[in-house]
Amino acid sequence: MPMLGGVRPPIASLVVLLLVVAALTMIGLDGIHAERVPQAVLDGEQQIAADTALSMRTTIDVEASTVRRTADAYPATSTSTPATALKALTSARKTVLGSALLDPHTGKLLAAGGKTVPLAGLDIARTASGHGAIPPRLVTSSGARQLVYFAKVTLPAQQEDANQDQNQVQSQTERQWLLVVSEALPAPTAYGAGRTADMLDASGTALATTAHGKASPAAADSGLPSAATRAAKGSGRDTDASGSLLGAATGSRRTVAGWAQVASATGPGDTDDLGLVVLTSHAVPATTADADYSGFALKAAGALAVLALLLGLALHFSVQRPLLRLYLSAGRLARGATEDGPIAWEELSRPVPVHGFGELARIGRALESLRRQLLGESGPQEFPHRRGPGYRALAVVGVVVVACWAVPMIFLLNRADTANAVPAPVLAVQQTRTEIATNRIRQSLDQSYTDLSDAAASLPGRSRAAQTEVLRHALDDHKQYRSLYLLDRSGGITLRVGDTPLRTLVHVPGGGGITTVNTSGRIPAIAAYAQVRAVKGKTSAAGVVLFGEIDVKALNSILPRPKLGSVWVTDSDDKVLAASVGYRAFQSLPESGLARLARATQGAPGTAGTATSRVLRTSSGPSVDAAAPLAQSGPTARLGWHVVTAEPAAALQIPAVQAEQRTMLAGILGLTLSAGCLGWLHVVVIRPLRAVALLVERLAGGDRRTVLHPVNHDEVGSVTRSLELMRQALAERDRAARSGHVGEPSRSLRENTLQR
Repeated sequence: MPMLGGVRPPIASLVVLLLVVAALTMIGLDGIHAERVPQAVLDGEQQIAADTALSMRTTIDVEASTVRRTADAYPATSTSTPATALKALTSARKTVLGSALLDPHTGKLLAAGGKTVPLAGLDIARTASGHGAIPPRLVTSSGARQLVYFAKVTLPAQQEDANQDQNQVQSQTERQWLLVVSEALPAPTAYGAGRTADMLDASGTALATTAHGKASPAAADSGLPSAATRAAKGSGRDTDASGSLLGAATGSRRTVAGWAQVASATGPGDTDDLGLVVLTSHAVPATTADADYSGFALKAAGALAVLALLLGLALHFSVQRPLLRLYLSAGRLARGATEDGPIAWEELSRPVPVHGFGELARIGRALESLRRQLLGESGPQEFPHRRGPGYRALAVVGVVVVACWAVPMIFLLNRADTANAVPAPVLAVQQTRTEIATNRIRQSLDQSYTDLSDAAASLPGRSRAAQTEVLRHALDDHKQYRSLYLLDRSGGITLRVGDTPLRTLVHVPGGGGITTVNTSGRIPAIAAYAQVRAVKGKTSAAGVVLFGEIDVKALNSILPRPKLGSVWVTDSDDKVLAASVGYRAFQSLPESGLARLARATQGAPGTAGTATSRVLRTSSGPSVDAAAPLAQSGPTARLGWHVVTAEPAAALQIPAVQAEQRTMLAGILGLTLSAGCLGWLHVVVIRPLRAVALLVERLAGGDRRTVLHPVNHDEVGSVTRSLELMRQALAERDRAARSGHVGEPSRSLRENTLQR
């Protein structure tokens, strides 16, 4: 018999697979235990630290890039002096504590401004010897840690003698100065009531600490900073490394901490060599509920194991054993029909036992009729057309029996309560991370407006060609823009660089900020705009308002974060402008509950509102959702935008949700596998048996012309081959009867009977 054919493999597979599902049910549900601090809370604190570290990294990277761009854009001449150059480079920057211009080859101080820049221990010549950008350094000044940023200022070569030949002029190289700027180390922002954020150096010393509301007991837990730095060092040179820690317990509350390196996650960056680590901590209530699913796991697995064994025994005694006996009886009759002598008579003289019911019983009765016809004891026999329940009903009953176990597992048992399944700290973590994502988006848009304002301020007093060059440089330096263009007072474009704008405003706005240019279409048109002020004594710019159309792809790229789920940016009408998942521009949020959550963030008229969070029941299960208003002040305050996040609770390690998901999975597996095995049995056994039953009854009724072709090489196929041999023997006998020699076979058989 082939390995996948016959009656044995489906039945054996059904029993084995259901026992495997029972074992998996026991293992999966028995492994769920409620901890004092849920793993989802630890993971959430880790992600808050990682998000905070990303914000710190972005702040430092933007500052370093700004210093370099300022140095590159400085219009130095051969007559520029260090003092005037330093003043021009740093006068507009309010965050600068001290600045200096140095000779990059000797380290000689050429000019200084503000506080003394701490340069002790820095090898200036070695620092400036490379060709790429110089990363910032962490230094100490008067006991405080500061960041020092570097940039190279290129000056044209000086021509000392106007009469020297041209070859000597060309051989002179450009000069360079090294701009060094010291700024205060940015402090991390603490989000969420009671949370503390620390910036640590490589030794575990806190360089900056902020707290939101009442500080958690972690401020007194001196072991957390050293543990965080040890964990960060243990991660090696891996970028974007993060983790979680458990701190001290105070009464019924336990301190949960997360740490993350302030290092580039996408390759070499400005923060890689600083050795900074962000540590966030928060006191959460310890869980007292006892969630033990071992008893349920034992009962569910035991019930399925009993069902598997009972179903296997039922199929063995009602299908497998009767079919094997029928297979032997059919083979015996075929040998008796094709052979001569006493042995053939002995094979035909034994009645055919009728076993089972349905198709097997019908075949057994028809075989007995054929046996009597082969002996000459009777003629063709008609069988009634009305049929009782067959083996298809048995297969359906088997599926129903397993469904009685599986359906409650899928739809009823261990269902997580939407209101209580998700611990309050997990919900607070989602809200906090949504606020951090909102701040990251706001910083990006604010920076876009600041960059555009700087470009607008440099336009007056320049020729049209020079203005075009300024905008082209700005477009190259700021990749978030699709295009930059100037509008006149009538709304017409007077100067443009980059792609064609998706849409422009008809009425020229006043002031500056961020706006949405369209309210429909395939792509949202989001733009920053700034007024181009006329300067007395300088040539006016080609337009009155400078627009920078922001590429929505750049906005989409900053939305995804690990374990934050789906993120949407919506306008004041709750229409989607950007998202971390696939979306259609200006579509509604995918769930009505998300739209209600976004509207719930709106405060009183004139206020920006506050963040909120909620657990919503969706078609795929509970979802941890949060929403926050985009801005309370700045260029984006008037937009009325919101940031909405949704994370399926199944993605979080919450015991109640894990139990629901694993219980449903066990039920689905049990029902699917049982239906598959019984369907397999139907295809290879039950359906062929129905066809054979019909053919053998027609053969017993006198049909000698229909040839019986075996389809499968299994028990049913062997029965079909035996029936074909009997058909041939009966057809030969009928032909002999028509030719007048019918009595000899019957006489020979009767003589053998008398001799016995």
